[in-house]
Amino acid sequence: MMNDSRRNRQNGFQTMGPDGSWQNGGAPRPRHSAGKLLGICALIAAALILVFGSTYQIREQEQAVLITLGQAQAVTEPGLHFKIPFIQSVRKVNTTIQGFSIGYDSDYNTSSEDESLMITSDYNFVNVDFFVEYRYSDPVKALYASREPVTILKNVSQSCIRSVISSYSVDDVLTTGKNEIQAAIKSMIVAQLDQQDLGIQLVNITIQDSEPPTVEVMEAFKAVETAKQGKETALNNANKYRNEQLPKAQARVDGIIKDAEAQKTERINEATAQVARFNAMYEEYVKNPIVTRQRMFFEAMEQVLPDLKVIIESPGGNMQTIYPMDSFTNPVQDGAVESSGDRSNQAGEYDTQAENQ
Repeated sequence: MMNDSRRNRQNGFQTMGPDGSWQNGGAPRPRHSAGKLLGICALIAAALILVFGSTYQIREQEQAVLITLGQAQAVTEPGLHFKIPFIQSVRKVNTTIQGFSIGYDSDYNTSSEDESLMITSDYNFVNVDFFVEYRYSDPVKALYASREPVTILKNVSQSCIRSVISSYSVDDVLTTGKNEIQAAIKSMIVAQLDQQDLGIQLVNITIQDSEPPTVEVMEAFKAVETAKQGKETALNNANKYRNEQLPKAQARVDGIIKDAEAQKTERINEATAQVARFNAMYEEYVKNPIVTRQRMFFEAMEQVLPDLKVIIESPGGNMQTIYPMDSFTNPVQDGAVESSGDRSNQAGEYDTQAENQ
């Protein structure tokens, strides 16, 4: 019994003494110090909750929705903001451009024929893969207008894609009509999103790949595409050759025109000069007709006589001898005497020419 009382005193518990009264069995631990420690911890925890629970940070590419007793309000300015703990809550929305694929899995790079296989207006099948880019334009509507706005956007995109592809031929889908198809699909999706007002915005939609479902058809369309590219190359080369030759031809035309203009000017000037000389000569002729006539005759003879030949008839009238005029105008100089043989040969030549005439 004594041992138990001693143990209890050491443990700081009250024990019953010999007289039946309760006594402290040693130095008990004070209860007020533990409570004080708990209070301090509670105060520190409350302070931490107030400090960290009353602020929130919005990054540059984020927007937030501040909810106060069920009322949502958009907070679009980046930086540090304050809220009332336990009364206000915050949900953040990523406003960067995001995207998803239609017709293939971008993570595993595998095709999904359930999404990519489509039918064209000429009743051909074709596999078309798309990539859709979007962003949240209104954070409140993005969180509360629908439960899954991205899923709705994907379903709307698939519906619009199939509707547009069905109105184009397979040749347009595979080759030349891709840009027009993309523009038509984007316009249709934007119109439907405006009607539903989901707080999500379509940025762009592009055709990643389009091909026929079989290898044979794929090779045939590749051959057609190669032929079209060859056609475009030939047209470009022809246009290049035309652009090179046209300036050269135009330069030659300009040269010919300039030469013709120069000849025209030269002939006009020559004719004008002849007219002026004739008029001057006529004026002199009017003044002195006889003198002018004789001068004109002499000038004409000076031009004509050097080309004339003199014909001398024999007394009997049978033999004719033709002598050039220069033999009279250019006599033999330095006392040189022609031999009789040379003269006879020359006379014989003249006689032969006279007989031939």
